[in-house]
Amino acid sequence: MAVRRARDGTAGSYELRALRPGDWPLVERLFGSNGACGGCWCMWWRLPRGGKAWEAAKGEGNRRALQRLVEQGACRAILAFQDGEPVGWCSFGPREDFPRIANSRKLRRARPAPWSVNCFFIDRAHRKRGLSGLLLAAASEAAFRAGASAIEGYPVLPRDGDFPGTFAWTGLPGAFERAGFRRMDEDAGARAIYERGRP
Repeated sequence: MAVRRARDGTAGSYELRALRPGDWPLVERLFGSNGACGGCWCMWWRLPRGGKAWEAAKGEGNRRALQRLVEQGACRAILAFQDGEPVGWCSFGPREDFPRIANSRKLRRARPAPWSVNCFFIDRAHRKRGLSGLLLAAASEAAFRAGASAIEGYPVLPRDGDFPGTFAWTGLPGAFERAGFRRMDEDAGARAIYERGRP
């Protein structure tokens, strides 16, 4: 495991490592009974479309789907631990692993990056401590080691004041900027897209 210190130094040290096929009990413990948020279980980008199919999958269906992916070694993510307890998650991988991105008009690009980092979940007690930036940096490094030439992400842009952590599941711009990503202003999509190339 890589040991990293949060940016502001208030959270002590975190241990970060890549997800393993035997980690399902840890993921289940971290995500809790709500499946991280509203029964999503990090499946939002992995299913082709929303609507009735998404509503039917939420909850137990998504839980079983993610469990299969994890146990088959078909899910890429970084886990963060403190004192042996899972406290953070960041999902990433080739864009083809996330068909909903390709089907999203808001994320349409003329030349998309071949890899994507797209989902964060951090235990409530560890939010606003710089952990998302650590997870993002570790996910980017893992993607480049796996052969990615570039990786993109889709942080939300807070409008005013404090932003609820529940709605920041794709990350925030500051974390992406600190991790070496830059906003792709030439694209006309409705969502901000940030990209980082191989160092």
